[in-house]
Amino acid sequence: MKAVLLAGGYGTRLSEETGVVPKPLVEIGGRPILWHIMKIYAAHGITDFVICCGYKGHMIKDYFLSYFHRNSDITIDVRSNQIELHRPVSEPWRVTMVDTGLETMTGGRIKRIREHIGDEAFCLTYGDGVSDIDIGSLVAFHKEQGVAGTVTAVRLPGRFGALDLSEGTRVNRLREKSMMDGQTINGGFFVLEPSIFDYIDGDATVWEEEPLQGLVRDGQLAVYRHEGFWQNMDTLRDKTLLQGLWEKGKAPWKIWE
Repeated sequence: MKAVLLAGGYGTRLSEETGVVPKPLVEIGGRPILWHIMKIYAAHGITDFVICCGYKGHMIKDYFLSYFHRNSDITIDVRSNQIELHRPVSEPWRVTMVDTGLETMTGGRIKRIREHIGDEAFCLTYGDGVSDIDIGSLVAFHKEQGVAGTVTAVRLPGRFGALDLSEGTRVNRLREKSMMDGQTINGGFFVLEPSIFDYIDGDATVWEEEPLQGLVRDGQLAVYRHEGFWQNMDTLRDKTLLQGLWEKGKAPWKIWE
């Protein structure tokens, strides 16, 4: 199974950092938050990634191109241009990075990576949120539901588009954010069937609008309720929170050894 990561946005609410690097490369504990997200998936056996690049996407490509040397001790013989590696550090990951356009919306970015997905179900999440979610349970739940898409529901005060849920496992309606909410929101961490591509028109399509609304209308969007830790990195305050948890050794999303 592949995991698709949306990593092309401008990250304007975190402009203190994103003026220099794309948001997915903003570091928590000396590692990009993108790395943290990939480690979550890898801990559950998903190591084949497709990254939807956009704003400063070349920096994401450069990060992985130099990953092996960046994380290993090396000796360089400048005269002969020979490199000797000491204690090489790597990850068992396969990473496909796709330029999905600078101004492309989230749905359009998903549409652009269609050729890299094949005919199997795949995971999808945003490049700025971490969680202690059990990906294995999420995938199993999705398969049991027999729907085109499953969205993870989490709880967070205001700021995000809310989900109206039935007593069962279907989403009834998507609502605009409200500062009075404190209700269940879209936490990302989707599992999707290839049929969802039919719900996306093109580059101008916002995934969280027409496509998800279409899935809801057709009874094809199930909800997986996650009651554990979830936090995105939307602002500098969010980054500071995550950094503090990491430094104290209390990062709930660190489910790997």
